[in-house]
Amino acid sequence: MKTVTRVNITEAIYEEIGLSRKDSGDILDMVIDEVCNELASGNDVKISSFGTFALRKKNARIGRNPKTGEEAEITPRTVISFKPSQILRKSVN
Repeated sequence: MKTVTRVNITEAIYEEIGLSRKDSGDILDMVIDEVCNELASGNDVKISSFGTFALRKKNARIGRNPKTGEEAEITPRTVISFKPSQILRKSVN
């Protein structure tokens, strides 16, 4: 199994569109920045044919340290979840 990196995606944009590698990297950075900004603003991000990045609020709860067995409070927080689209699921399976 191979991990796809930012460089791999930049290279794919470069080969597909024909822009310079720098411009391809800039386009990728702009897309990632826009997704991050929207999530930071509290908005979900839906990319058609790919999936949805959604924010979920988790309440405070009591957890347990598995090493010592000691109880500790886990603070409330917001997490990002990803739900793939049906098209992505079909292409993976």
